[in-house]
Amino acid sequence: MEENYSEANTGKIVWGFLTGLLVGGLIGAGTMLLLAPQSGKKTREQIRLKGIELRDQTAGVFEDAMSQTRDKVHLVTDRVNEEADKLEKRGKAIIDGAKKGIENSRKI
Repeated sequence: MEENYSEANTGKIVWGFLTGLLVGGLIGAGTMLLLAPQSGKKTREQIRLKGIELRDQTAGVFEDAMSQTRDKVHLVTDRVNEEADKLEKRGKAIIDGAKKGIENSRKI
């Protein structure tokens, strides 16, 4: 249960960071536009370049978050498969024991 809470919490943190990054970038671009001491053409070019840079940074952060999520999913899947195998072996042992018990009771 704690692991599920931790994974959900990590997802919220990542999405919060991405949202903050995007909002911060937009605010920075707007501030740059308002306070720019240069021509509109130069300012628009700077905004375009900063937008591309921000997009690339966001894509990188998003890819890292997705990679971490995939790793966690694989880890959890492996653990679930291990536990399923253990349960299957226990179930087979119980069934085999029950069959032997039935065979022994028939012999008596």
